[in-house]
Amino acid sequence: MTSIELNPSVLEKSYRQEDWQRGYRSLAQEFDYWIDDIDGEIPAELQGTLFRNGPGLLEVNGERIHHPFDGDGMICAIAFQNGRAHFRNRFVKTAGYLAEQEAGKILYRGVFGTNKSGGWLANLLDVRLKNIANTNILYWGGKLRALWEAAEPHALDPRTLDTLGLDNLEGVLKPGDAFAAHPRIDPDCAHDGDACLVNFSIKPGLSSTITLYEFGTNGKLLRKYAHATPGFAFIHDFAITPHYCILFQNPVTFNPLNFLAGVRSAAECIQFHPNKPTKIVVIPRKNSGSQETAQQIALPTSRTFETLSGFVFHHANAFEQGDEVVIDSVCYEDLPAVEPGGDFRQTNFDAIAPGQLWRFQVNLQTGTVDRQLLEGRCCEFPVVHPAKVGRSYRYAYLAAGYAPTGNAPLQTVVKVDTQSSNRALWSAAPWGYVGEPIFVPRNQSNQPTNAEDDGWVLVMTFDASRDRSDLVILDAHNLSEVARLHLKHHVPYGLHGSFTSECFM
Repeated sequence: MTSIELNPSVLEKSYRQEDWQRGYRSLAQEFDYWIDDIDGEIPAELQGTLFRNGPGLLEVNGERIHHPFDGDGMICAIAFQNGRAHFRNRFVKTAGYLAEQEAGKILYRGVFGTNKSGGWLANLLDVRLKNIANTNILYWGGKLRALWEAAEPHALDPRTLDTLGLDNLEGVLKPGDAFAAHPRIDPDCAHDGDACLVNFSIKPGLSSTITLYEFGTNGKLLRKYAHATPGFAFIHDFAITPHYCILFQNPVTFNPLNFLAGVRSAAECIQFHPNKPTKIVVIPRKNSGSQETAQQIALPTSRTFETLSGFVFHHANAFEQGDEVVIDSVCYEDLPAVEPGGDFRQTNFDAIAPGQLWRFQVNLQTGTVDRQLLEGRCCEFPVVHPAKVGRSYRYAYLAAGYAPTGNAPLQTVVKVDTQSSNRALWSAAPWGYVGEPIFVPRNQSNQPTNAEDDGWVLVMTFDASRDRSDLVILDAHNLSEVARLHLKHHVPYGLHGSFTSECFM
């Protein structure tokens, strides 16, 4: 694998804080147009729809949201067909969004620091949370759903992105039930070639309950099972293998007193404990497949393993290897605190330790956990070939910093070869800032018939020099730029997205 030469104009720092900040502005307008301003050519084989989700509103009638994670969800859809692309964006019209737009002010407290005006008295004992539907978007079982991990999904029309309302997954969820925003798709769920969607929810407390769900390709529930783990569980993502679900229980505690008193948000009441271990919870999947392995027999019930303290938001992948379960995750030294009165736009990157890609090898027989650094560059949002989810794999793609060390905004895409030190890099620096990459295989079947890196990487970027956003198509083999689609406007930095081979034009 060869590395792409980076922009030689980037000097000591690859970014300017004020340029990065400009990506955190609301996009109030909803658009619908063909993308005609294109550098390069869209591959004719690229057919389907890219869906992206993220906070689209960072203020309500001039009243600023304290943290972007509290912003109302906005869906972007870019549909590809016959070498052309069409853009559409729509806000998820949640009940809270509609109420605040009508009132012209913030009516709900946010998990990450947003409070109603009026001080602590106006927020006292108000524990209502607005379902902001801003974290992920997935088309599965013939339905498009916007996800936010603290409540039910919202169903959307995949062609128009119109909001259809809350979706209880055909009665699987009760009103107010959580449903995580990081589902995983097992490409061979029951060892019969059929895929299934696996997801979880958490009911936190002194003892937290983790509920696991598995859905077939028709959207019907296949299995549901629960596991209790001691202590407060703050978990955003998880990983799967054919026989296990793996969750990292970060070493944090939650004291609700200041939240109930109206002086702090829920996230501001979370405390990270660097002297306590991170727990790795390994839960056997109640799979309907008939095949069993030695690992299943060795680990018939859930077990918890301990490793050095750290904080994990996202996992790249996991797989089984002999007596071990291997998990590759982006790990931080600690959880940066959400400070009351702070301004996320003034983030001091140099003062915060970066997230890095680590490999955790859990021996199911001995109970030991070994750690190995796979990528020391500041990185986030890891993805792999969809047919390799839960299986042994070679390549991971991540949004990353430009410099090989230190912390910084995400300005490059890095391809990590987990079996060697080879890397490929594509850079948007010094003017560009990137979001989560999405891998789209050239072959859309569940099982890859070509090389693992035969496909494209799609990444949304904000170009501060033009004050616009682009969608960049990269060759997944060497990260060379295939095409750059220039949008007519900026798109605020997003969170997660997905690709479906169905074209919703």
